[in-house]
Amino acid sequence: MIRFDSLQGWLKWQESLHPLVIDLGLERAAQVFHALNPNYVKPPTITVAGTNGKGSSVAYLESIYTAQGYRVGSYTSPHILKYNERIKIDGKPVSDDKICEAFARIESVRGNTSLSYFEFGTLAALDIFQRAGVDVQLLEVGLGGRLDAVNIVDPDVALITSISIDHIEWLGGTREAIGREKAGIFRAAIPAITGDPDPPESLMQSAVEQHALLYCIDKDFSYKKRATGWDWFFADRKMLQLPEPGLKGEHQYHNASAVILAVTKMAEILPVTEASIRQGLANVRLAGRFQLIDGEIPVLLDVGHNPQAVRTLADYVTTVFPGRRIHAVFSMMKDKDIAGVLEIMNFVVYDWFFAPLANPRAASESVMREIFSQSSVSNVSFGFADFTEAFSAAKNQSQQGDLLLVFGSFFLVSECLVEFEKK
Repeated sequence: MIRFDSLQGWLKWQESLHPLVIDLGLERAAQVFHALNPNYVKPPTITVAGTNGKGSSVAYLESIYTAQGYRVGSYTSPHILKYNERIKIDGKPVSDDKICEAFARIESVRGNTSLSYFEFGTLAALDIFQRAGVDVQLLEVGLGGRLDAVNIVDPDVALITSISIDHIEWLGGTREAIGREKAGIFRAAIPAITGDPDPPESLMQSAVEQHALLYCIDKDFSYKKRATGWDWFFADRKMLQLPEPGLKGEHQYHNASAVILAVTKMAEILPVTEASIRQGLANVRLAGRFQLIDGEIPVLLDVGHNPQAVRTLADYVTTVFPGRRIHAVFSMMKDKDIAGVLEIMNFVVYDWFFAPLANPRAASESVMREIFSQSSVSNVSFGFADFTEAFSAAKNQSQQGDLLLVFGSFFLVSECLVEFEKK
């Protein structure tokens, strides 16, 4: 049996094991999962799908349940700095040793079944949570929903955040097609909650077909902001007076509202006090989501990488930093709607600095030059060797009162945070 002495050894091998980076389908992962845990006893489970807001929603849930004193397992992707961020217990990444032991157990039962990098991670998370005896597990869908490896486990509550166009080669090119894929996490007679104020008809129809109990924001539950907080409503009654969410941006009220309903619907098996909800919402932290690093020239980081996420970023920047010159250090994956993102951010950004990434999925400088040349964006600088050079150039063009904005990719934000850690 194959065994490695380090987490990096396991991960490098997994990247080369399966011919496809993304291979949607439940059969292979389910087969290995049943061999790994033939007598699996599922902890209470909330599964989170959506285009944007999944990580934030899991972070809110994790913070609320931890505040209540529950033992919480959370599985998210991708990571920003270390792989271990994907698998957390009580908000803390599990150790290399625990992940390596889980990988070894998976390999011992895998046989000839080929697993992708993501499927290995999903199975490891489920195995680790089972052995740790968590009170609740929070599972973030990696891609889509219906055919994502996370969907081998039946949720007790299914939560869907916003839905927009992304990953069209796997999920389809319309919100209706994507909505149907996301709704694949619904189950009969279980609560299905969406924080998207305009859910696709396909999602509503899927809930009917699957006999799920669908709850929609602005219809079944809602929120209203106040000068110093906000109110949460369910079934037209004000239920909670709450502090501002710890994560910034208008969209976080949608995410937090849906999360509170999920917690409410789980209350029979996992009771939570209002005090824990308030504490969890206020204390939540998540790297790379409107993350501000103070300094002489402040730096704002955001992993937004599709038009919907970037539109939210543009609204946030213009509201919170009005009148400032924005210098953007920017990069994206080549399969994203780069032109759409440039169009949205053009009126916000003063000048652009392209930061090349050493990732095969990233858009190269030549590709990015072509896209910029066909857009209405001007004042863009190329020719940097890496993020560090691009960031230094942007900083040199900045003066007091300006803002440095690093956005467009998890990988770019990761490089920025690594750089700040060095300093």
